[in-house]
Amino acid sequence: MTDKLIDSGPVLLDLDADGVAHLRLNRPEAANGMNVELLKALHGALMRVHGEARVRALVLSGEGKHFCAGGDVRDFASKGEALPDYLREATAWLQMAVSALVQLRAPVIAVVHGFAAGGGGFGLVCASDFAVAGESAKLFSGAVRVGMAPDAGATVTLARLVGLRKAMEILLTNPTLTAAEALEAGVLTKVVPDDSVYDEALALARTIVALPPRAIAETKRLLWRGLGASFEAQLPDEARTVSELSGTADSREGLAAVIERRAPKFTGE
Repeated sequence: MTDKLIDSGPVLLDLDADGVAHLRLNRPEAANGMNVELLKALHGALMRVHGEARVRALVLSGEGKHFCAGGDVRDFASKGEALPDYLREATAWLQMAVSALVQLRAPVIAVVHGFAAGGGGFGLVCASDFAVAGESAKLFSGAVRVGMAPDAGATVTLARLVGLRKAMEILLTNPTLTAAEALEAGVLTKVVPDDSVYDEALALARTIVALPPRAIAETKRLLWRGLGASFEAQLPDEARTVSELSGTADSREGLAAVIERRAPKFTGE
């Protein structure tokens, strides 16, 4: 059974019985290009996900032929001299949406098909916890080629994913990366045949929801926090987290299952 949490507009959101949320960008006529309306809706949908205790994993995809072509350049061009003010609002919504992805307790799996470009596409891929792409997918930043700079946190996330030198190459020279090249660089988690990309992402989500959710959430939090923390600062946080998790029912069940050589039954408690 699937709950239709948001069933119309530029972003759609469903939640299935297993705790997998499906968030879909829904402007296929514009290659899911981002304007203020879509960005507001994306942030609102993510806030809805944050408020749903049932969510154990989030699958993020785009309707139509492309994941997301980045900012809606036609919309941008129509603003004329008012574009800077418009982009201040657009990037504010994008920043809040990306922050919501990173701070979400449930892992986020991006499903990449067609183009993933700009802050909207490429940036969302970099801000996701996993990224599964079809073989024909293409990824690029594209910001400097239109006289702008990367956003959606890509100047932080990409460098951490691929290293400073490779991030400089990708963001400054704007190569169009094939899915295989993006996988080799470290931008993607997995590349699969185009016709199975969503199924592969869903299988990964099913793997995640079978695991203890508090342990998953805390591990995700530690990894993202580690991007800006020193080694010395991270160690006590890890120690506190391990100690706290050891008192949960899921931890006791996991240890018992190992000793008894059986499959664990996690409840989220």
